[in-house]
Amino acid sequence: MVEKSLRVQKIVNGTVIDHITSGMALKVMKILGIGGEEGDIVSILMNVPSGHNHGKKKDIVKVENKELNIEDIDRIALISPKASINYIKDFKVFKKDVVKLPQVFKGIVKCRNPNCVSNSREPIKSHFTLEKEDPILIKCYYCSILMDKEDVLNSI
Repeated sequence: MVEKSLRVQKIVNGTVIDHITSGMALKVMKILGIGGEEGDIVSILMNVPSGHNHGKKKDIVKVENKELNIEDIDRIALISPKASINYIKDFKVFKKDVVKLPQVFKGIVKCRNPNCVSNSREPIKSHFTLEKEDPILIKCYYCSILMDKEDVLNSI
C-alpha cells in the first residue's frame, strides 16, 4: 500500500500559532477575528499528532500577512495557555513567542454576570484578574464573580 500524506505549504510572511490545545483552532480563529473573508491564506490543522507530547494531539493555525499584537496573544493564552507563536518572514521564523497568561485581562472576556457594570451601557471594558492558572480561574474586577475555562469559552 502506498502511503500518502497531505502537506501544508509554508507561508511567505505571517504567523503560525502552534501547540494550540486540541480542538481549539476554530476558537482561536474566532477570537482573532479571522473569518477567511480577508483574502489571505489561512491553514487550520486540527487534532494532529504533537511531536513534543507523545500520544497527545494539537491544533495549528497558519495565517499569511498577519502579525499578532499583545491583546491577540492574551486572548490565545486564555483558551490555549501552552500555545507558541512563530512569526515568519521570507519563509523563515524570525521571532518566537510562548503565550503566557497575564495577571489582568481587559476587554477580552465578557462577564457572565448580567448585572455586572461591565455589561451595562456604560463605556466600561470588562476587567478580570487571574486567580488560578491550571485549571484557569479568573475574577471580575467589578462584581467579583469567578469564571472557569468553560465560562471563558462561552464568553468569547
